[in-house]
Amino acid sequence: MHLADLIQLAVSAAAVAAMVGLAAWATRGRGAPPLDEAQARRWLADEFPGARIEGLWIGADGLGALARSGETALVLSRIGDGYVARRIAWDAAASAQFRDGRLSLPLADFGAPRAELRLQAWPPGDLAA
Repeated sequence: MHLADLIQLAVSAAAVAAMVGLAAWATRGRGAPPLDEAQARRWLADEFPGARIEGLWIGADGLGALARSGETALVLSRIGDGYVARRIAWDAAASAQFRDGRLSLPLADFGAPRAELRLQAWPPGDLAA
């Protein structure tokens, strides 16, 4: 190899390293803040306009929420840097698997196959039916 080839290789390697570093720095996002009741209601109102919220359960860690609106369950779940909102049947939510304080809701969505919420107990006694 000639000196010119080595210089070209070094400059190319430095340019690639700089681009990789820039891409890594630029994609460092801030995650969405944990949900509280007011914020969850705002998200639900934005995602499901006109939905009447009959009950709202916020995950103990603030990483998700579940609301009942008639025979529909409205689910907010943190995926990546934000939250996804999905609508499932209330019966599916009420009968979802609950183990070790975690409610696992099947969303049947390729991008968000399930939502997991940390709750004290499930299903709630007054709204289980």
